[in-house]
Amino acid sequence: MRFLDISPFAVLILVSDVLCISNVTSTAMNISSSNIGCGDYSSFLLANGLARTPPMGWNSWNHYQCNIDEKIVQRTADALVSTGLAAVGYKYVNIDDCWAEGERDLRGNFKAKISTFPSGIKALSDYVHSRGLKLGIYSDAGYRTCSKTMPGSLGHEEQDAKTLAEWGVDYLKYDNCYNDGTRPQQRLHILSNCSIIYIRIYSHYSLRGEENPAKWAGWYGNVWRTTGDIKDSWESITSIADQNNVWGRYAGPGKWNDPDMLEVGNGGMSLEEYRAHFSIWALMKAPLLIGCDVQSASRETLRILGNKEVIDVNQDSLGVQGRKVRSISGLEIWAGPLSKRRIVVLLWNRSNSRAPISVRWREVGLAPSISVTVRDLWTVQYNFSSE
Repeated sequence: MRFLDISPFAVLILVSDVLCISNVTSTAMNISSSNIGCGDYSSFLLANGLARTPPMGWNSWNHYQCNIDEKIVQRTADALVSTGLAAVGYKYVNIDDCWAEGERDLRGNFKAKISTFPSGIKALSDYVHSRGLKLGIYSDAGYRTCSKTMPGSLGHEEQDAKTLAEWGVDYLKYDNCYNDGTRPQQRLHILSNCSIIYIRIYSHYSLRGEENPAKWAGWYGNVWRTTGDIKDSWESITSIADQNNVWGRYAGPGKWNDPDMLEVGNGGMSLEEYRAHFSIWALMKAPLLIGCDVQSASRETLRILGNKEVIDVNQDSLGVQGRKVRSISGLEIWAGPLSKRRIVVLLWNRSNSRAPISVRWREVGLAPSISVTVRDLWTVQYNFSSE
């Protein structure tokens, strides 16, 4: 199948009516078909019954960093509903760093920052829940969080887990700054066990790739960072995609590799680049956490974030992370198997100029003579032929 004169960025296509999906899995993904649903995909799993598909929602950090308050969170929840993003799956409203006072109260509990969250986190949780959404919050497995503006949970794990449960928190992002130097496994299991006791909560560990968390973090959480922090640039998303690609075999229902939050809509890239960014995150089964100001998002940004067919690739029940199949001179093929006898293929031009790009069926595990249906998920057209 050949696409002529592809501008630098990406085409995401869905291939349907595939007769033997196990060939796709074993050939293109380099995974034994017998491992789907067993082996690497379930060798470890936090038994909280959550995250059967990658989490979707919004996180405050990429756009607001420490300039976050309860009004922004409330209005973002409203905007997720009014724009239709909540209806296509974005249900988590996640507050990142800087939400708490610099010190704990006299009983050693977290205190919401009075100047920015005067109503408290419980009231904010109630508001978010009233909109049909779920609230996420942030802490750290060290003495201070990464911003240094608030205390971490080291030494207070059980106490903090109980507090989050009382507040009605549904999702925890747990960072790894300013710790005591012990291995993260020695600190993370404490919070993980407490969270299971007190609340059925998503556990999201921001380990930034330290000590190869894909190999072990699934014992303690549902999501783990495999890379450094993302930036709103083409260079950043391409580099991060490559870093995350290495760990594909460890992802699956209940446990996901996280290449960091989405930058779509923050202004540092073109619309074509943002479409490529969203496409590769969807194919890699990354958490889809919006990182822009949803309240002021453009129509074009909302179209990218709200593309239901691309979202369906990310949320596919098979839960196999798509991976890089071929790379020559900046022209790349990524692919992955989906449920219902389908595969997804990304033709990604990472060079600085337009170029033709092609994929042969055998590269993605299909017989050369096979007849299939091909659909472009951005133009939403069945308009390509194979050769």
